[in-house]
Amino acid sequence: MSTNGHKLILFDIDGTLLSAGRVARESVLAALTREYGWQPQPEHQDRRRFDFSGKTDPQIVRELVADVVGRQRFEEGLARALQLYLEELAERLTPGTIVTKPGIAELLARLASDPRVTLALLTGNLERGARLKLEPPNLNRYFPFGAFGSDSADRYELPSIALERAFDRTGRTHRGKSIVIVGDSIHDVLCGRSLGVRAVAVATGPTGAERLAAENPDALLESFADVERSLEAILS
Repeated sequence: MSTNGHKLILFDIDGTLLSAGRVARESVLAALTREYGWQPQPEHQDRRRFDFSGKTDPQIVRELVADVVGRQRFEEGLARALQLYLEELAERLTPGTIVTKPGIAELLARLASDPRVTLALLTGNLERGARLKLEPPNLNRYFPFGAFGSDSADRYELPSIALERAFDRTGRTHRGKSIVIVGDSIHDVLCGRSLGVRAVAVATGPTGAERLAAENPDALLESFADVERSLEAILS
């Protein structure tokens, strides 16, 4: 089935839809200490010195511990480390730790009500972690499927996975600018470039607008606070 003006809109989570404060970072570090006996250093606590933005959860674990504990020990413990991370995250997350970005509630409601739109997730989060973060603000209802860090440790493989799942769900084959990736990191801008997608960057995460602009997204927003402008950027 052709798209006939239909758009597949793929949203990132952290820094784009919401902020979980330090909870996710603290959960990762605690899990790695439990599994590998690894002790975080001050730079690991500071997102400006060790940036998780745009990376998959398995990639983050690898970058933190693989060189310290050795490749074999890293691989042996990875599955358990990720499970421990999810356990830590579930314990630490409360409604008060999740803050949705300005304009997101209205923006998603408007997009979800548009028959020309299919919404999905494109995130480095493990799927279970993604769902845990989206649950407090009741955002899971907008995203019946997606592509996640649990599908591939390589962020750049996720757009193709999302397209396959979109076809399975809708019967539509989306191509080029009928696919829109919305995110706050340079990896969100770049990961769909080989597919010719539309990239909408938003400066609501750790990466500043100037750095995002350097990657030439199709549109750049300071935030989603102006919902009408955000809709125009996404649906243009």
